[in-house]
Amino acid sequence: MSKKNFYLAALLLSLLGPASAQNDDSVTIKRIANEIMARGTAYENLRHLCKKVGPRLSGSPQAQKAVEATYQMLKDAGADTVYLQPCMVPHWVRGEKEEGYIQVANGAKYQLKLCALGNSEGTGKKGLTASVIEIKNFEELDRLGSDVIKGKIVFFNYPMNPTYIRSFMAYGESGAYRTRGPARAAKYGAAAVIVRSLASNLDDFPHTGTTIYNDSFPKIPAVAISTNDAEWLSKQLMRKMVTTAYIRTTSTMLPDAPSFNVVGEIRGTEIPGEIITVGGHLDSWDLAEGAQDDGAGCVQSIEVLRAFKALGLKSKRTIRAVMFMNEENGGRGADKYLALAKEKNEKHIFALESDAGGFTPRGFGLDMPEEKRQKAMAWKNLLYPYGVYELTAGGGGSDIGPLKQIGAALAGLSPDSQRYFDLHHAATDTFEAVSKRELHLGAVNMAALIYLVDKYGL
Repeated sequence: MSKKNFYLAALLLSLLGPASAQNDDSVTIKRIANEIMARGTAYENLRHLCKKVGPRLSGSPQAQKAVEATYQMLKDAGADTVYLQPCMVPHWVRGEKEEGYIQVANGAKYQLKLCALGNSEGTGKKGLTASVIEIKNFEELDRLGSDVIKGKIVFFNYPMNPTYIRSFMAYGESGAYRTRGPARAAKYGAAAVIVRSLASNLDDFPHTGTTIYNDSFPKIPAVAISTNDAEWLSKQLMRKMVTTAYIRTTSTMLPDAPSFNVVGEIRGTEIPGEIITVGGHLDSWDLAEGAQDDGAGCVQSIEVLRAFKALGLKSKRTIRAVMFMNEENGGRGADKYLALAKEKNEKHIFALESDAGGFTPRGFGLDMPEEKRQKAMAWKNLLYPYGVYELTAGGGGSDIGPLKQIGAALAGLSPDSQRYFDLHHAATDTFEAVSKRELHLGAVNMAALIYLVDKYGL
């Protein structure tokens, strides 16, 4: 071969190389998709988690049943190793069914649809009666101060912003009134707090979620009311038709309880010391089955391992599926996972979390340095046939977030979020609200991204 022909051949190979590799990857990802869509077990695993185990509040007997159930699911998926990571978790108990009503000026009592906020103190057996003041934002609360707030029930009425198409932006903004509102109101002597549920639409279901007290102020009772009730109450207060509100909750915080993260892994064949984590949180609130939040993320993560094993894909790196415990009201499982990673001096290169529901996948949020994000962006056309069209900056999740401290690049699955807050932390978060095809398609994209990171690194 002449020198000229040699250089032409080399040039042709260099041009064809990336295309050939992408073609190979496309074939493998199609195999993954076929396996999960035709023979996936995520949906049936979710059925078991929801119907045989049920709500999985940290510290509860059901949470322990979920540990045992997912341990077996990982075994059945073919994980090389399955083990538990012990951790102590908060043990909050809701107690008896909450009660509450508004005493209207015409003598009627309007029964509220309400629930105690997670970690909140109870009112005691007799309940609590006080006048109500509507507060639109923290600036108004601070301006009114103790002279107006003391002894009253503060009603935080801060709707989720409907103009945010990305509904998690609205949740992040409005969520401050649930998480910090009771402590902020207690500073000014409030007797209790009512918050508008964090729901995108108007409905009759109260949505719970954690609140965080400030030890400098009293821990006052805190409840959420449905969005329909919030609208009604706001109008009645404007018309000066409300005389008092009565609420009764018996929730309490017990001593920390023992629990576990559940971990299954496939051992890497070439670089086993480099770890890729994929996971969701196993605990849920107690009002429903925790199907979307976050049973979906757990069974999708298990499905990633199952698909690799079923197809005989040999990962270069160690892939772990982790069922994190206590994301909802403490984050203790995430803290434990990080602590053990540091203790063992593990090298975590990538972590992927699914904690935004099992709806149709739309993209991934990428929380990593720009050069790594650009490398991942080059895979976009491989994911596009399976519904993923956005790879955006920012993402990850609360359970994998701590791994950033030890250098891990992070990603979060971004499903369509328009219906998520109809179900989030409410009695509507049941197995029946999950589509098998949507759930499995999310698992397809998670497995595809894991495959690409394992093959090419970041």
